[in-house]
Amino acid sequence: MNNLSMKHVLDNDAYGKVMESGAVRFERLLPGPIERVWDYITDSEKRGAWLAAGEMELRVGGKVTLNFHNAKLAPVGEPVPEWLQPYTGPITQNGRITLYEPRRLLGMTWGDNGDGSPASEVVFELTPKGKDVLLVLTHRRLTSNQEGLMVSCGWHVHLGVLVAQMNGDPAPAYWTKFDKLQPVYRKHFPE
Repeated sequence: MNNLSMKHVLDNDAYGKVMESGAVRFERLLPGPIERVWDYITDSEKRGAWLAAGEMELRVGGKVTLNFHNAKLAPVGEPVPEWLQPYTGPITQNGRITLYEPRRLLGMTWGDNGDGSPASEVVFELTPKGKDVLLVLTHRRLTSNQEGLMVSCGWHVHLGVLVAQMNGDPAPAYWTKFDKLQPVYRKHFPE
């Protein structure tokens, strides 16, 4: 790994990389061990502290229910921009497990509402890096620029909350960060 890519991996606020049409990828270096990071992805209570609580049937084909309460992730008193008010929660997202290799790989559909409309897919990949763990998160099959924009901003902010949680730091800005990220990701997902 060259110095440029190592800096990207170590920068836990690095922008997501917009990949092929309809995909974005994030890398974050998290404090291990790998079992701890896996728990923050698969355990409802721990996942709820940075993303969304809810049940996961941990097997390929298993049901996923994510219950978002984004307002609970923001620092107390942080104002919510008007355009983000609909995302404060509660919001329920359903899906199915598509990939499952314990403590290494978890894939799931995103927005699988059972009506036959296309769902995107999120894949979490974990790789040990000494005492730390590299998390690579890829969100594929995004069907519109608006979805790409919201997903990119959302993952960036949620991963910031995860990094803070795992390092025992206070909750970082949530709504303010989301609002500031919009023009950055809009360059990749124009209106």
